[in-house]
Amino acid sequence: MDRLARTDELTEEQQEILKVVRQFVEEKIIPVATELEHRDEYPTDIVEGLKELGVFGLMIPEEYGGLGESLLTYALCVEEIARGWMSVSGVINTHFIVAYMLMQHGTEEQKRKYLPQMATGEVRGAFSMSEPGLGSDVSAVSTKADRLPDGSYSITGQKMWLTNGGSSTLVAVLTKTDEGASSVYRNMTTFLVEKEPGFGETAQGVTVPGKIDKMGYKGIDTTEMIFDGHRIGADQILGGEPGKGFYQMMDGVEVGRVNVAARACGIAIRAFELGIAYAQQRETFGKPIAQHQAILFRLAEMATKVEAAHAMMVRAARKKDSGRRNDVEAGMAKMLASEYCKEVVEASFRIHGGYGYSKEYEIERLYREAAFMLIGEGTSEIQKMIIGRSLLKEYAV
Repeated sequence: MDRLARTDELTEEQQEILKVVRQFVEEKIIPVATELEHRDEYPTDIVEGLKELGVFGLMIPEEYGGLGESLLTYALCVEEIARGWMSVSGVINTHFIVAYMLMQHGTEEQKRKYLPQMATGEVRGAFSMSEPGLGSDVSAVSTKADRLPDGSYSITGQKMWLTNGGSSTLVAVLTKTDEGASSVYRNMTTFLVEKEPGFGETAQGVTVPGKIDKMGYKGIDTTEMIFDGHRIGADQILGGEPGKGFYQMMDGVEVGRVNVAARACGIAIRAFELGIAYAQQRETFGKPIAQHQAILFRLAEMATKVEAAHAMMVRAARKKDSGRRNDVEAGMAKMLASEYCKEVVEASFRIHGGYGYSKEYEIERLYREAAFMLIGEGTSEIQKMIIGRSLLKEYAV
């Protein structure tokens, strides 16, 4: 499969951006990814290189120092980066969601304060919605922001699964407040919390205990965040008005699901590449295993799934770029891409045979990374709920 052939409908500028990112992946990410992943080492040099390429500001408007590109361009770049090492795409993902939420919902003052520095990567974003007992039920958020007599707020609670939790300097945090309408979904507020990078007490009343040890998705810092009476001004409420946090977060999650779909596509592309290369090198019964019908059929199925997932991801990105809601398309893309990613990686793993179980082979890392795609930004079951409810509205009798 010629991945360049799938960019025929892109502008010359978009194709040039993808070409540069692809070259960076080939030269700077793939050669070191497995070694860094096995050491669980943060990819500092890679991140600095992405800063220089302008990837941190891909979608940030030019007036704020970014490149002003579309969600589609961004998603295709993420696909390329995840093909090299999925963890690196995670470094970009939550930063991108926070920047997007600022662009869509922030006050002009907030945009001018943060977006130019986010475009260069000087300010690094993290996105905090999950909690230890929360799961997919966002209405169960328990982290509380109490309004104080002077108009400021005090945040107390525990957040979980923050990507970039240690390296970030700006965190969009969803809290429960007593302001807004009676609906639980209108009693949530997003705060823009500033902190220092690192672990321990990174701001007064804000503690990042350390990295969570994970099966895969290594190198990147995934953390908890504990708030103990953190004082924050009302001017740090995203958009300046309490009670809108749930809807702001869900808007961010929609583009985040396109991002996760793109990451799953990237992993699947790499797994296919590794599988078809190995199938032509490994011989059994006097011929390459690729010439055995069972393996040939498996390769055909893998390629078809890669293309189908990619097409669904592109469709979801294009719809969001058109200014319309894409919750259903994003859910479909995330569900299909993550499930197909798992299947393609496992098929490649089987093609590798016993060598696929060895840490010397790249497919072993992809096998562990694919599992995260099934749960990141909502499980397949959550996506089915979103899709199914929308279908019932559309086809109501």
